[in-house]
Amino acid sequence: MRESDVEKHLTKRVKAFGGDVRKVTWIAHRGAPDRLVMLPEVVSNGPAGTIPAERFLVELKAPGKKLKAHQRREHERLRKYGWRIEVVDGIEDVEELFR
Repeated sequence: MRESDVEKHLTKRVKAFGGDVRKVTWIAHRGAPDRLVMLPEVVSNGPAGTIPAERFLVELKAPGKKLKAHQRREHERLRKYGWRIEVVDGIEDVEELFR
């Protein structure tokens, strides 16, 4: 499995929730996450009620690949500003985002 397979699965799952995925290009910020995930507000008649819209950044990796030091540093910088950063390296990680 390649990183592109993980990306396709992520996009498919996000779209199933009515959301969108954007590839992000960061100028002069090496190590920043690859994708911006945007999920709409969901109104439910069940016990969950309304689930608010959500936006978070995703770092895609090929299965078994780990973050490099500069990526870890950049992710930590973004988390300090309140960003949710997810690192996914397989189909199972994508599925975990939606549980």
